[in-house]
Amino acid sequence: MSLRRREVAVRGYRELAEQLRQRIDAGEFLSGQTLPRIVDLIDEYDLSRQTVREAIGVLADEGLVVTMGKGGTIVRNRTRVRIPLSRYTRVLAPGGSKGPWETACAQQGLDGQMKVVQVARVECSDETADAMGLPSGSEVLYRRRHALIGSDDVVQIQHAWYPANVAEEAGISGDGKIVGGVYGALAAVGRTPATASEQIDSRMPTPAEATQLKISGKVPVLAVQRLTKASNGQVLELLRTTAPADRIQLTYDDLPLL
Repeated sequence: MSLRRREVAVRGYRELAEQLRQRIDAGEFLSGQTLPRIVDLIDEYDLSRQTVREAIGVLADEGLVVTMGKGGTIVRNRTRVRIPLSRYTRVLAPGGSKGPWETACAQQGLDGQMKVVQVARVECSDETADAMGLPSGSEVLYRRRHALIGSDDVVQIQHAWYPANVAEEAGISGDGKIVGGVYGALAAVGRTPATASEQIDSRMPTPAEATQLKISGKVPVLAVQRLTKASNGQVLELLRTTAPADRIQLTYDDLPLL
């Protein structure tokens, strides 16, 4: 059955993109819902297939939707997670049940989860060795994780490296999730993190990152590198995180100025 054609005149893909953007913002299509099929939008707005495709492409580039092939066009979850610097100190005590990501999400009523994707002993690259103050080719423990909201909304891709002896001592070299987070595990064996330095850059995602984060290749990402050290200056963790720039808000409150 044909849909009733819109009374608002839409002549080009930019106008159609604006119409659909307004409908999304008004809540007609909620996060996770599918937009009308291309054939239905053609009928609804009396436009060509190419015009409809280009309009959807604009929305995808803006991060409003994600195209899933035969799965249709899905309205993207744009819930922003506020991640304060204080997330670190709150998970230093051993025995906790939530890591930094899960703690930050819980404070906003979000179901933050951490999924382990890969754990392996590897020889670190020259770049990684230099950042960690290790000889080139040193053996390190590598952990790749996804920070999620719910069971399948990947918000962060995390790559982490640890000196092999530190990982073994802290019991974080297994394949399972570290309950309470890595910081708590390190503190439990006397390797208490003392400082965390972060470097933040913005860039466009790689094709692999765009696929994992379910974004267009034109949605910018934040690339955060965090270097954690013990009180004696030893590097305990090198973490590199990638996330859509519109999904996280890093906050640094009450930093000392003297």
